[in-house]
Amino acid sequence: MKKIFILIGGIILIGFGILLFRNEQNKLTSGTTDKPMTFLQPQGKEEAESAKDETKEPQKVTFLAGGDISLSRNIAYRIDKANDPLLPFRLLEDVFLSTDFNFANLETPFSRDSDEYVIKDTLVFNAPKRNVEGLQKYNFQIVNLANNHTFDQGYEGLVFTKEWLDQKNIKHVGTGSNAEEAYRPEVVEINGIRTAFFGFSYATLNDGGIARNENVARMEELEKMFPNGFSPWKEKLDADYVVVTMHAGKEYTRTPDELQTSFSRKAIDLGADMVIGAHPHWVQTIEEYKGKYIFYSLGNFIFDQDWSQETGEGMLLKVGLEKNDADDTATLSRLELMPIVITNNSTPRLANEEEKRKILTDIGQTEALLVPKK
Repeated sequence: MKKIFILIGGIILIGFGILLFRNEQNKLTSGTTDKPMTFLQPQGKEEAESAKDETKEPQKVTFLAGGDISLSRNIAYRIDKANDPLLPFRLLEDVFLSTDFNFANLETPFSRDSDEYVIKDTLVFNAPKRNVEGLQKYNFQIVNLANNHTFDQGYEGLVFTKEWLDQKNIKHVGTGSNAEEAYRPEVVEINGIRTAFFGFSYATLNDGGIARNENVARMEELEKMFPNGFSPWKEKLDADYVVVTMHAGKEYTRTPDELQTSFSRKAIDLGADMVIGAHPHWVQTIEEYKGKYIFYSLGNFIFDQDWSQETGEGMLLKVGLEKNDADDTATLSRLELMPIVITNNSTPRLANEEEKRKILTDIGQTEALLVPKK
C-alpha cells in the first residue's frame, strides 16, 4: 500500500513539473504581453534576390595605362650599368602595385638571339631578354605590340617577342601571324570584370606607314575588320568594358591629327568604351566624345628622349571600373590623370605639384580627377 502512495505521489510531482516548464517556456517565447506569437515567413525567390542585390558589394577593378615603353638603347644601358632590370620601374613601384593590373605600349621587340643593343643614334630597337622582368614584377598583364618598331628585329623577332611574353604570362594585342590574329583582342579578367583590349597602329614598319602586311593591325582597316562594331567580340568574350589602343599621330605635337581623331571617334561609334593613344612622344589633348574618353597620346613613359622638356614628360591614367551583378557591363567609376617626369633618361617618377599643374595646363586640363568630376 505504501508503495502505491509513493508511486501516485511521484506521478503528481512529475505532472506539476511539466506544467511549470510549459509556463516558463510560454513566458520566454511570448514575452510579458498578451500578443499572439508571430513567425518570420520564408522569402520568395524574388524577395531573396532583391535583398541579396541590396547588400552585395559591387565588383571593382583598377588598372594603370601608360604610354610608350622602350627597354632598349639608353634604358638597356642604364639597366646594365646598375645590373638591375627593375631600375626603370622602381620610382613608381607603389603606384604600379596599387592597381589590379597595368597596361602600356611596348615599343621594342625582345632580342631573339643576341642581347646586344646600340645605345644611341639608332631607330632600331633590341631589348635584352632579362629586361622583361620589370613588366612581370610590376603587374603589366597586357601590352600593345602594334607600332612602327614592331619589325625592328624582323618577323622572327616579332614571333620571339610574343613567345617570350607568353612565357611570362603577359598578354599582347595588335600583332599576329595573320590578320585574324592581329586584330584579335585579349581579355584581362579580375574580380569578375572582363576588360577587353584591342591594339592598332598607323604603321607596320618605321617608314611613315607605307609598308603593309597582315601581321600588324592597321587603323585604316578598322571598319573593314569590324563591320558590325565591337559588339560581336564583346558578346563572344563576355567582355564588360572595351579599351581600344592606338599608336599614331604626328611626333612632337600637342594636338592630334585627322587620322587619330577620325579613328578614335569611329572606334567609339563602333562600341569602344575608351581609346588610349601613344607614339607622338608628347602628351596630347583629351577629348570626351559621346560620353566616352579619348586620350590621343599619353606621351613617353619609360623612354630615352631627354633632349626636351616635353619628351621627358608623360601621363599615366588610373582607371577604376565597377559592376553590379544585375549589370551586363562595367561602368567607369574613377579616372585620374597622373603626370610623370622621366629621370636619368630612363626612370619615370610622379610629377611634383608644380610640374603636375604645368603638364595638365599644356593639354588644357585644370583637374587631375576626371571621374568622379569635381
